[in-house]
Amino acid sequence: MRILGPGRKDGRNLTFEEAQAAFKAVLSGEESEIQIAAFLVMMRAKGITVQELTGFARATREQARIPCAGMPGLVSICGPSDGIDHHPPLEVAAGLITAGAGVPVLILTDRCVAPRRGLTAASVLEGLGLRLHWDPREAEQSVEQAGFAAMALPGMLPALMGLRRVRSEVSVRTPLSTVEKLLAPTESAVVLGAMGGPVLGSAAEVIQALGHPRGIVVQGPEGGVIPALSKRTRGVELSERYLVPIHIEPEDFGLLSEVECELPLFSFPPEGMGSGDNPELVRECAAITREVLDGVLGPARNSALLGAALMLKASGRALTLAEGVDAAAHSLDSGAAREVLLRITPQRRG
Repeated sequence: MRILGPGRKDGRNLTFEEAQAAFKAVLSGEESEIQIAAFLVMMRAKGITVQELTGFARATREQARIPCAGMPGLVSICGPSDGIDHHPPLEVAAGLITAGAGVPVLILTDRCVAPRRGLTAASVLEGLGLRLHWDPREAEQSVEQAGFAAMALPGMLPALMGLRRVRSEVSVRTPLSTVEKLLAPTESAVVLGAMGGPVLGSAAEVIQALGHPRGIVVQGPEGGVIPALSKRTRGVELSERYLVPIHIEPEDFGLLSEVECELPLFSFPPEGMGSGDNPELVRECAAITREVLDGVLGPARNSALLGAALMLKASGRALTLAEGVDAAAHSLDSGAAREVLLRITPQRRG
């Protein structure tokens, strides 16, 4: 914090090594909550650099138990851990479609995390009665056997639980929200959701610096990984060590819609309550996902197809988004995506 020097002429950004050491201290449990909160807010106010964010991510990866290390062809899906409010999280549907097309999928997620405490992939899994894995080995076994798993971020890095109170008290998004999304296996391709604004290129540079072979950073609605249906979505692709801007035009694939797949406004909880806490919304998101897998036509299906196409392109399974949309549609229409769902659904006894 002295190096950052808020208000001082000699203040500067942290080096990679300084950022790595600082975040190790944040995760150690030895610093006070006031110091941690002040540091995170200071970083948000200053604006985080690629070197700093890479250092933070390295520190978390050194302490985390990350599943599926070295698994060939894996794609990791990293949406906002604090969730979204107005759109159903369709990365579960898109991930199942992607797995049905033959690409193993690992979703990294959490449930009701501050400050937004919105809906996440974990909300959908809960509504579907599916498992959110807390044991990295169990998640790895699920990917090996069924081609799909969702992993709780605190299950990989328990120190994140100790920061929940800080996040609630600070009440604004800090670099911690981004760092959590960077806990993917280094060898995997990554699809990462980014908030609006100038962070898109920085996020792509970070996944490149962390050694990922392939990946796509996308600015979906509310910072999610699913592209918009009613307008162009911006992204940056990492492929063969190069960063290339991409624009996702739903009209190019016959998926353009005047409206997004949104949750009904009457369902939203009263002010002060996170949407992820609302059982009605959780059930509604699960129902929308089931409809997609059952072949119901509409915006939810189109969104899931576009999201799956992005995942297939990021993994290298599809060379173009058009090829990805075709492969995703085949996975859905042939029943392959639903077969993945059946493989991960707990069997009831009796």
